[in-house]
Amino acid sequence: MDKMKVMRAQKEWQRAGAYSVRIQGMNRQYHISLREEFDEYDGDKSKYIVLLDDEYPVATCRFYELDENSVMVGRVVVLPEYRGHQLGSKVIKEAEKWITELGYNKIRIDSRVEAVGFYEKLGYSRLDDEIIKSWSFDCIRMFKAI
Repeated sequence: MDKMKVMRAQKEWQRAGAYSVRIQGMNRQYHISLREEFDEYDGDKSKYIVLLDDEYPVATCRFYELDENSVMVGRVVVLPEYRGHQLGSKVIKEAEKWITELGYNKIRIDSRVEAVGFYEKLGYSRLDDEIIKSWSFDCIRMFKAI
């Protein structure tokens, strides 16, 4: 992991790296169909962070505009064999830098219940304790002002 590189993916060939991580980390691991994993926000409507280990995509997240001040961050995925090395935090922090550069000041995340502590460590707060469904996952809506 010495050659870890950050890519701000905006072109289709770059987004393919994000898609590859999502297919391996969600579609295969959780048996989420491609139709459910890839939605109307994928493509040009979103921006993607991809972490590359010697040019191999290993972690990703995406974000898209909710309104002129806020974005939704989601599809945060780290390949199973790369978990436990702070790569999830790294993609979130890289996304936050880009979000700030673009002039947004609020971030929303729908976190799986088991990941709430991860996001709290990164400065996110629960909007409330309401459980929302995303596929078969129970999620909590979280936010952060930046």
